[in-house]
Amino acid sequence: MGADLVLGLGGTVDYEIRWDTDVVNALVGELGIVRAELAADEPIVDERTLVAAILAFAAVGTGGERFVASSEIVERFAARFPTSVTLGGTGVRAGLALDRLGVPSTQHLVSIDDTVRRLLPSSMRVVSSATRDTLDPHLIVQYPAGARIRLADGEVVTPSANRLIFANDPPNREMAIADGLGDALATAAVFLVSGFNTMQDDRLLVRRLDELRSAMRRLPSDAVVYYEDAGFYRREFSREIRARLLDRIDVYGMNEDELQEYLGRSVDLQDADDVVVALRDVHRLIPAPALVVHTRTWAVAVGPDAERYRDALESAVRIAATRYRLGDGFAPSDLDATDRCPRHHGGALVVDRVRAAIPGSTGVAGFDIDTSSSTTIGLGDTFVGGFLSAFAPARRAAA
Repeated sequence: MGADLVLGLGGTVDYEIRWDTDVVNALVGELGIVRAELAADEPIVDERTLVAAILAFAAVGTGGERFVASSEIVERFAARFPTSVTLGGTGVRAGLALDRLGVPSTQHLVSIDDTVRRLLPSSMRVVSSATRDTLDPHLIVQYPAGARIRLADGEVVTPSANRLIFANDPPNREMAIADGLGDALATAAVFLVSGFNTMQDDRLLVRRLDELRSAMRRLPSDAVVYYEDAGFYRREFSREIRARLLDRIDVYGMNEDELQEYLGRSVDLQDADDVVVALRDVHRLIPAPALVVHTRTWAVAVGPDAERYRDALESAVRIAATRYRLGDGFAPSDLDATDRCPRHHGGALVVDRVRAAIPGSTGVAGFDIDTSSSTTIGLGDTFVGGFLSAFAPARRAAA
């Protein structure tokens, strides 16, 4: 097996707002938004439709990712809140988690600017298809549980916390494959594929997938290919990706929002029997060798190769829980303190039931952590980084 962890395909600059219910209420009052306007799937063409989309998601406690007509809409909304500028994209955030563990990675990027150069750790080598500097920020909205937002004809009360992403990002929409990707993959132990969810052109998607397949021919025969799902702007693109890549994917990952989008129904994540049915149904739709579904309270793998990844799931859950507790500044030594935290009882029951009901499945319960300063944005990406860390050379040697 090679030594490199190659993560792609696109990175972002994120504007993470600090949620303020008073600010949201003032804006909703100013715009006069009514319940009938709340829609998660309508075009977002201005600040009014952006707020209506946020409230539509918040009303049912779900997360997602949506396209906006311009970056100006993102910037105008973000300017109303205290905002942190961070790096995003599944590959980049997974790489940031690996960096905290002392594990270097190679990042495939499609855009770059001085913000990326300043914030990207030195442990990350970059292979980029960008031909010039660009900045197209992604708006990250993390709403809390129990927030009350007053509408002109009622109110929205958020049943749970979740995160939303809104963006208009031409480089990630075009997803150009760097000429140097094949060379980087020639020595890869792991290749993470993610990011096609923002594309919107059918023919361009097919072209990029063909270019990616060509680069992947350079992978060592024993390299692990991990595909992480996301909120597609055009859901039908996911079928095209599966048709062209599934035979090269070893691990296909998704979170609970994507699970429910594929099934077209809600899933009670603490009802073990409901989860078993959902996992069987989604694996019939996506028959990957190992299909991973990760949630706040449990992570499970199903499929013929699922048991191979039991240790990787454990690593993923530990590292995600540590970042949840401490934020981006955690150190490897902090994992020991996470290990002393209790496991989520409901999550453990789900894992036990899945393992009993689905032959060859495996899973781990999440940690039950009580903290007033949790870090939830990018937690799924941190999970991916933790999963991939199990294939880093030093960790393989220790094992």
